[in-house]
Amino acid sequence: MLDAVPTVENKVRVLILQHPQEQDHALGTAGLLAATLAHARLAVGLSWRNLGHALGEPAEVRDWGVLYLGSAHAAGQRPLVAVDRKGEMLPDQDAALAGLKGLVVLDGNWAQAKALWWRNAWLTKLRRFVVVPDGPSLYGNLRKEARPDAVSTLEAVALALSAVETDKTIRERLLAPFRELITKARAAGIQGGKRDRRRRR
Repeated sequence: MLDAVPTVENKVRVLILQHPQEQDHALGTAGLLAATLAHARLAVGLSWRNLGHALGEPAEVRDWGVLYLGSAHAAGQRPLVAVDRKGEMLPDQDAALAGLKGLVVLDGNWAQAKALWWRNAWLTKLRRFVVVPDGPSLYGNLRKEARPDAVSTLEAVALALSAVETDKTIRERLLAPFRELITKARAAGIQGGKRDRRRRR
């Protein structure tokens, strides 16, 4: 649907764990994200033995974080909040980011993402981060979300990387092809991931 998009260099690697039922969604962003980021891997499935298995190479869990599903009790604090196992904001946010080499993100609707979380116990060993969006998803009414603060996988990663990378333009460079996807989806009559067959292509 999209023309070739420029590669976005990222220092912190991104591992996208995608629920199998999400991979054919017309408005999914995981594939676009993986194709745009220079250092990203998309793994489709329900469970993996460990981080290295999902990543396809050895990795240390202490160097990785996961974009956690819960809401941080720190709205408005910062775009990316490090939390403990109870979802409470950690007192030293800078220390929580120190030495971070990669981020795992779960791709799917809320039920699918929760299934991925519970089926992969090794995720609980990673540092936990919660994205705090500064506005609604660019999806608008194209895709219904379970929560008003929910954003797409691409938007979440763009916000997270902008918080940990020194290049603050990375967010907008990731959002640019997503905006194009949304524009073309509206023109094609795609609603909720399904094409409106009452309209011609």
